[in-house]
Amino acid sequence: MTSLFEPTQIGDIAVANRIVMAPLTRNRAVAHQVPSDLALTYYVQRASAGLIVAEATQISREAQGYLDTPGTYTPEQVAAWRKITDAVHAAGGKMVLQLWHVGRISHVSLQEGGIAPVSSTAKVAVAKTFTSDGFVDVSPPRALRLDELPRIVADYRHAARCAVQAGFDGVEVHAANGYLIDQFLRDSINDRTDAYGGSIANRTRLLVEVMTAVAQEVGAGRTGVRLSPITPVNDAQQDSHAQALFNSAVEQLAPLKLAFLHVIEGQTGGARDIAAFDYATLRSRYMAGNPKGCWMVNNGYTRQMALDAVASGAADVVAFGRPFISNPDLVARLKADLPLAKMNPKTLYGGGAEGYTDYAVHSAPNAA
Repeated sequence: MTSLFEPTQIGDIAVANRIVMAPLTRNRAVAHQVPSDLALTYYVQRASAGLIVAEATQISREAQGYLDTPGTYTPEQVAAWRKITDAVHAAGGKMVLQLWHVGRISHVSLQEGGIAPVSSTAKVAVAKTFTSDGFVDVSPPRALRLDELPRIVADYRHAARCAVQAGFDGVEVHAANGYLIDQFLRDSINDRTDAYGGSIANRTRLLVEVMTAVAQEVGAGRTGVRLSPITPVNDAQQDSHAQALFNSAVEQLAPLKLAFLHVIEGQTGGARDIAAFDYATLRSRYMAGNPKGCWMVNNGYTRQMALDAVASGAADVVAFGRPFISNPDLVARLKADLPLAKMNPKTLYGGGAEGYTDYAVHSAPNAA
């Protein structure tokens, strides 16, 4: 049986184990959406993960939806990320960057000139975002025009190029959690009547165009995508035929021979059984067209669940999110079956070192 702690390949990326650090928004970027020096310490502390998927990072000024989240579209941002990737590599880690466009999950105060956020729709989400005034209701969006969509695809392509220039081993496109691409995928949000709305083929069009462009830009073996078929976060209500939608999506992605497909099972950060969904069928549909593809699972995995998923072949790698916040040495703790330190929820978003880089390793005096 395959072990969670064995090395493997994730596309073109050789990793030391099958434990992935999932992307975690921490809202600690500095001026001009530049990752901070603290972020360097934070990621190096967690470099024992087989692969780090860095926090969601906006692909353009328009793509921002939360205060103090980093970008990957300017030379200043690229230079700051380069320091981080160099340090993670020196510590023996591997790292990809998650490319993010929030779509309608934004606020006018975060948009250049105070303009409306963009989406597949003009319907406002019943959701909150994090601004200088704390958590506030998101702003009403405007629907992207048909002639604007090539620019969106180009922004993903440019951000992917910037990520590789910044030294990342690859990229993950964020197509989950009710953000822009998910806003096109779900018929509960997408009310368009053009070539990007209506049928499943139309609603998956932007996803496939983005993934094709990114894979062409940086190489399919260094490109992954994150999907969340049934999560309701950010007012992403269930699609009327979620299984058919995501079966079709992965069947279209399979020929691209992507490095990995990252699936959030159930409600992001919540119940795994929020709605019925057959992930085994989803995996088989995808692997039929990409048998060497890496299947990454996520959401509420315990140590035993992760061991079983990899040993049984149900997953190739397992992503852990919040446990990595308070356990920089999570890999060592899982391997030795040691207790996990508890996270302080008050320091999740924004702030400085407290609750970010000051969590102890197990051998340290104040560790759990």
